[in-house]
Amino acid sequence: MLTEKDYKLLFDEKIKELEHSLPKMKEGVNCSEITLTNILDILGLHDGVYNNMMIPLAGGLGGYKSQKGWMGACGTVVGACAAIGVILGGQERMDNTLIPIAYLKAAKFASEFENEFDSVVCSDLCGVSFSDPNGFLEYRQNNIWSKTCCVFIFWAINEVRKLTRKQLKRKW
Repeated sequence: MLTEKDYKLLFDEKIKELEHSLPKMKEGVNCSEITLTNILDILGLHDGVYNNMMIPLAGGLGGYKSQKGWMGACGTVVGACAAIGVILGGQERMDNTLIPIAYLKAAKFASEFENEFDSVVCSDLCGVSFSDPNGFLEYRQNNIWSKTCCVFIFWAINEVRKLTRKQLKRKW
């Protein structure tokens, strides 16, 4: 079983690796997917199902905009909250006694993210709306991925580590 120090090192190495590789990525970038699957990679979980599950959640829940104007959360926030659930639950369905803790940790993560970046809403954070087809084009043309979104992922992976360090030691 890995120690807290081992996990600290693994998270540090993953963040360094991503700081080098993510800004250069042009195709197939997806904040929700990358956030979750890189944390799962640290845990030794590799399954394309996780990638597929998270892909539609990026861009504010796939660019969702309600009739009342509500827009979806940043995919990094969604991916990080999913990672918190995996870490707390381990490799089995989360015990019912842990569900309130998962809610609290997800809410704490979202609150800290908002404090750090002033919002959790994708369109607020990256300045474009994926509900508008031109938003995605603008996102790519202005290289918002490497200028903005990557920073959220680096921060999120580190914050998930902080919020789950005890559970990482116990469950993984």
